Amino acid sequence: MTSPRKEGFLTEGQREALKLAASNADAILSSPRSPNKLVLPELYSKAGGGGSRSPTASGRRVRRSHSGKFVRVKKDGAGGKGTWGKLMDTDPGSRIDRNDPNYDSGEEPYELVGATISNPIDEYKKSVVTIIEEYFTTGDVALAATDLRDLGSAEYHHLFVKKLISMAMDRHDKEKEMASVLLSALYADLISSSEISRGFSMLLETVDDLALDIIDAVDVLALFIARAVVDDILPPAFLTKAKRTISEVSKGFQVIETVEKSYLSAPHHAELVERRWGGTIHITVEEVKKKITDLLREYIESGDTLEACRCIRELGVSFFHHEVVKRALTLAMEIPTSEPLILKLLKEAAEECLISSSQMIKGFSRLADSLDDLSLDIPTAKSLFQMIVPKAISDGWLDPSFLKSNDTDQDHNDNGDEKLRKYKEEASTIILEYFLSDDIPELIRSLEELAASEYNPVFIKKLVTLAMDRKNREKEMVSVLLSALAMELFSSDDIVNGFIMLLLSAEDTALDILDASNELGLFLARAVIDDVLAPLNLEEICKKLPHNSSGSETIRMARSLVSARHAGERLLRCWGGGTGWAVEDAKDKIIKLLEEYESGGDIGEACQCIRDIGMPFFNHEVVKKALVMAMEKKKNDRLLDLLQECFSEGLITIHQMTKGFSRVRDGLEDIALDIPNADEKFKAYVGHARKHGWLLTSF
Repeated sequence: MTSPRKEGFLTEGQREALKLAASNADAILSSPRSPNKLVLPELYSKAGGGGSRSPTASGRRVRRSHSGKFVRVKKDGAGGKGTWGKLMDTDPGSRIDRNDPNYDSGEEPYELVGATISNPIDEYKKSVVTIIEEYFTTGDVALAATDLRDLGSAEYHHLFVKKLISMAMDRHDKEKEMASVLLSALYADLISSSEISRGFSMLLETVDDLALDIIDAVDVLALFIARAVVDDILPPAFLTKAKRTISEVSKGFQVIETVEKSYLSAPHHAELVERRWGGTIHITVEEVKKKITDLLREYIESGDTLEACRCIRELGVSFFHHEVVKRALTLAMEIPTSEPLILKLLKEAAEECLISSSQMIKGFSRLADSLDDLSLDIPTAKSLFQMIVPKAISDGWLDPSFLKSNDTDQDHNDNGDEKLRKYKEEASTIILEYFLSDDIPELIRSLEELAASEYNPVFIKKLVTLAMDRKNREKEMVSVLLSALAMELFSSDDIVNGFIMLLLSAEDTALDILDASNELGLFLARAVIDDVLAPLNLEEICKKLPHNSSGSETIRMARSLVSARHAGERLLRCWGGGTGWAVEDAKDKIIKLLEEYESGGDIGEACQCIRDIGMPFFNHEVVKKALVMAMEKKKNDRLLDLLQECFSEGLITIHQMTKGFSRVRDGLEDIALDIPNADEKFKAYVGHARKHGWLLTSF
């Protein structure tokens, strides 16, 4: 039997003691206060009958090398043979000589050099201030979004929210509205809901400091929060959570109280909050024109040029200053005694660069174009205008190029094609009637009676242009109508060419419609979401527009809107007054109403439910679902009766009916997997439909 202890090996107890001693030695050696002598237990003495000697057996000093081995060191030696000796290492008077042949730069003492440490948060804050300042100057939402995305610091976006609101709070109403619009545009796409909530939470915590510089900070911040809730970028639950974390004696608590009691609890609070900032970018053309007329009349009464210039500046519509020029000149013609004051104001505004040279020329040009109509009310209008122009040029505030451009316009006066002119008049009448009646089938019948399909793009341009200067209800109606026209009457090329015409004339449209570029961008994006345009159509349209034109910028904005997260849901509700149904929601509602009707419901109620969905361009889905459901049932007369009633009332047009039958025909192979006799039943339904005139002859 083997002995548990052999010559030259350690026992288990000795092994454990060795490990303990080694760990203690490491601790001692690593300490700057370690003793001069390393004393180890008698573990390195002879073990068993072995003749090996411990490193400390001779009583000499040992040290551990970098490799972990113990090496002997002479007790008071000078480093051993071949070394410079101990004196060179320890003599306090010794120094390194750079001229020594054996000089080694590695022996120089280390010198620590301080370096500036950049804080990424500070860099981010500096960058967003620049972005916000530029946005307040240009109003370009797409550019601001691109710049923020390029920063690539999504974890700091709550700081952007805080900085944007705090900078806007100390500015005019125009910037406040712009800040709210930008937050809505960036929501979900670039800035998450949690980051927006966090940003507003920080604002509530710092409102006491903001109030030192902004007198009405509590009310302004309350309005920003109410607007964020109305715009669906801040959940109402935020108010409850914020109350729990804020002291009741702080101004932040006052802000929450103001939001709840003064803004969100008021009747029609959404509309009130959206229109609270009078200088908003959503202000209508009529409102701006009225403001301009009012300030000009006040100026005539007071004669205070500085005050008038201040009022013009506060309008915040520098791109619409041509209207100031036009109305000022018209007023000078209506009230001859006011002419010196009006000319003085225009001269002062031009010299201060308040009204640019191009805006001045546009104002004069627009008045020149309307002189014939103006002469009906002011017989001397033309002669007065001809007297004012030389004065303005001689005084230096109207560029002489106006005369050349005006002559050119007169030479190329558009007599127009009589047929096109008549079509535009009739199209305008049809569109205005549609805005009153909301009757899509009637509009389609009117267009078919015109029998001028070559002018379909012109109709698209006129339709959208008329809607842009109206309320959200009309804009929603136009988006719905475009979907219906794309399904039933207009080709894809008609739609594309119509939008091209709109974008080519975008700069002219902007003369009368303040937010024309943004409105067109929304119409384009909505058309893509509604399948009126394919995403590739945006590329096709962009190629036909001049590079760096206003139209190209609008296309870029539309692309950005379409590519944003939750774009479908947001764009379906972009006009506020629409149904906002997502496609899947509409399909679910159609199935439920058909099932309810099929199980014994009232036919009038079913028709009303179809009408309430508010998506007439999607009624082909009603036809498809009804036919498939009829195939599944043994008794299908009720569903066919419903289709007959819808057709008789004009609720489902012949185009939508044909489209629905076509979709069932295209999917018959898949339907037959669940309904073996689907093909036979469908043929019977087609015969029934043709007998009752539901289908186009082309089916």
